[in-house]
Amino acid sequence: MPPIMKKMTRIEIQRWKSAFNTVHNQVLVGFDAVFVNETPREDRGEPSHVLAMDETEARTLLAVLKAQLAEFDKKKARSQR
Repeated sequence: MPPIMKKMTRIEIQRWKSAFNTVHNQVLVGFDAVFVNETPREDRGEPSHVLAMDETEARTLLAVLKAQLAEFDKKKARSQR
């Protein structure tokens, strides 16, 4: 029986589009991306998916997440923070 080939998907972020909170305390982030299927190297224990972005997109994501977390904090009572 041949060995099972693992697959990896590299998600290359092109642009962040939107972010918002849901009533179920989730942050949903919309983005444009390229999905590239790759075969992981055997000598490294690579994950099945990799999110890749440049520095500008990483900084944008960080700012968006901070803003969305601040929205969660506004909705909580002071004693829950």
